[in-house]
Amino acid sequence: MRIAFLTVTRSCKTVQRLHQSSFSSVLTPLKHQRIALHRLSSSSVSQDEKSYYITTPIFYVNASPHIGHLYSAVIADCLHRYKLLQGFKSKFATGTDEHGLKIQQAAEAAGKDPLVFCTDVSERFKHLFSCCNISHTDFIRTTEQRHREAVEHLWSVLWNNGFIYKGSYEGWYSTPDESFLTASQVGDALDPSGKEIKVSLESGHKVEWMKEENYMFRLSAFRSELLDWLSANPLAVQPERFYQDVLQWLQEDLPDLSVSRQKSRLQWGIPVPGDPEQTIYVWLDALVNYLTVAGYPDEHSQWWNVAHHIIGKDILKFHAIYWPAFLLGAGLPLPQTIHVHSHWTVGGKKMSKSLGNVVDPLERSQMFTTDGMRYFLLRQGVPDSDCDYTDAKVMKLLNAELADSLGGLLNRCTAPALNPAQIYPHFCSQSFPSEQSSGQSRAVAEDYHMLEAVKNLPAVVEQHYDTLHVYKALEAIGACVRQTNGFIQRHKPWKLDRSDCKDQRWLDTIIHVSLECLRVYGTLLQPVVPEISNKLLSRLGVRPGERSWAALMFLPKHQGVNCPFEGRALGSNSGVLFSRLEKNVDKQKPKSSKKAAKEV
Repeated sequence: MRIAFLTVTRSCKTVQRLHQSSFSSVLTPLKHQRIALHRLSSSSVSQDEKSYYITTPIFYVNASPHIGHLYSAVIADCLHRYKLLQGFKSKFATGTDEHGLKIQQAAEAAGKDPLVFCTDVSERFKHLFSCCNISHTDFIRTTEQRHREAVEHLWSVLWNNGFIYKGSYEGWYSTPDESFLTASQVGDALDPSGKEIKVSLESGHKVEWMKEENYMFRLSAFRSELLDWLSANPLAVQPERFYQDVLQWLQEDLPDLSVSRQKSRLQWGIPVPGDPEQTIYVWLDALVNYLTVAGYPDEHSQWWNVAHHIIGKDILKFHAIYWPAFLLGAGLPLPQTIHVHSHWTVGGKKMSKSLGNVVDPLERSQMFTTDGMRYFLLRQGVPDSDCDYTDAKVMKLLNAELADSLGGLLNRCTAPALNPAQIYPHFCSQSFPSEQSSGQSRAVAEDYHMLEAVKNLPAVVEQHYDTLHVYKALEAIGACVRQTNGFIQRHKPWKLDRSDCKDQRWLDTIIHVSLECLRVYGTLLQPVVPEISNKLLSRLGVRPGERSWAALMFLPKHQGVNCPFEGRALGSNSGVLFSRLEKNVDKQKPKSSKKAAKEV
């Protein structure tokens, strides 16, 4: 989502054309907002506790998708799949932001109708998400009729509540950024010819002085309510670093915002209801998409009461200050959580067309596989700090963790040399008793440590998935995978004497325990790498109905409970789990690795 804003300073001359005669009319609705605020901070947020609504930003159609867009979508997709595994009814929305002056100008330059222009770029996003296994349940475009109706309705509610008025704005304006700027946001610079100009300090784009009569939103009326909301809901904005940023912004004055543009300047947008000479400003239009997908203005509470936004850090202010203020002004609940992520650099530099370092996510997903790219982004992506992308990093990580560690483990446990019957073998409680002891036990202390780690793993992963620290969840899973590989290496089942009954029972137990570990890993990894997880679980003979979060009981035989998989035939062998990537991966297909098979 591309978002810019217009601010109205205290010195602005306002044209008093309020729906009601004085600002005192605004105070009564604010009391109702406090009631809504209290409702939000209470423990009972939704009548249907098993519903969950996840959104990405909607993406501006001024350019083709890049890796940052895919990162937002993959994070949201991971959360959506995780909630489905937990038994939630989950709605997952993404889409494209298609109004605004830049789109209007780009369409004119291309000699295309604006809607045709938008449709072309929107389809590129749809294609990328389809290719990358993004399982959204709704793809919203701001040019849709349902969205226009939602925007018009919210505008009318804000107007009727006295939070929108007409005023005159005078200040600096950046056309590329589609935003008015305050004096503190503008600096001096020289253009290519050496002429002194004013530029935006944030974007570096040239600005011009402009005066315009627009509709304004009384953002200044909501500062205390926003502070109350954040105080009562310390997890409303995550991670903590970004929560503190929002609190810091709220220590400053909140000038009123312009929420329209003159039609003479901006035609490509939604007209202001009752005033065809004004166009609703693009970022207000865009933010309402979240309500549109929830069903607003019709029945929407099932989804809107459980809304969770996933956004990039560059649009935090709009989602954590402006958007909640609009919702308060309309008497609507606030989002449950705003999850913020940082950006991707390439080789230590910001992605830009001029540097030629923009990473094409579709090309890379074909090069490294869909699941490979998903795994890399979620394994390396840290929400509260920028992350760096290089092809070499992708290859190194995927080869180590997917091909060698996880793939090697599966290959060892299912290889005919160790498992000639191709079944989920029986577990022997004498070889591996519930408590470490002498006698017939073949297990050692490290083995019990591994069982404890895998037993606790679902709770650890759940905690990290819930806070969208997916990289921590993958670190924990990876550590357990290494422990399981160590378990097999330590006991060397390929050296056991199959003609000895005790050795055979111990060999079966080693494989049973290892397959149980793999079943847990495959189940937990489903939100991250759905294709790889499906391949792994299918190879183990785990049926679709046995892959939910509720089915995660680990090694039941060790706890004296029957195991439904014991004695079951393994699934068919469909090849290596993940093929190793070579340095010339862009010139040839991934190469299969048989390294782990040599052990058996």
